[in-house]
Amino acid sequence: MKKVPRISETEWQIMKIVWARGQCTANEILEALNAQELWHPKTARTLIGRLVKKRALHYKEEGRAYIYRPGISEEEAIAYYSQSFLQRVFDGSLAPMLAHFVQSQQLSPGDLKQLRDVLDGRD
Repeated sequence: MKKVPRISETEWQIMKIVWARGQCTANEILEALNAQELWHPKTARTLIGRLVKKRALHYKEEGRAYIYRPGISEEEAIAYYSQSFLQRVFDGSLAPMLAHFVQSQQLSPGDLKQLRDVLDGRD
């Protein structure tokens, strides 16, 4: 598995935007963040800079703008953090984790069917 940098919850918000768009400018990231809640431009740019330093984001200069793109895929990050969570909280055991979430969350009939379909396909 590719090395995935440590990404904070606020940095994760930025990564979701860049993953969804493929590439974007800092202003486009800020605009998308502000659609959810008000962000100070300096805060967003600081977090973008940290993500570049961690190599979670890459950039190229186009004129006066920087175009950001993911340095890691969303799938790589999800796989890494899911495995990390599983190890840290459930000692790497998947069945107790699934049982916990099924019992503690309000799953819709559609959610349950989707989970059954996934499990049935894992013969």
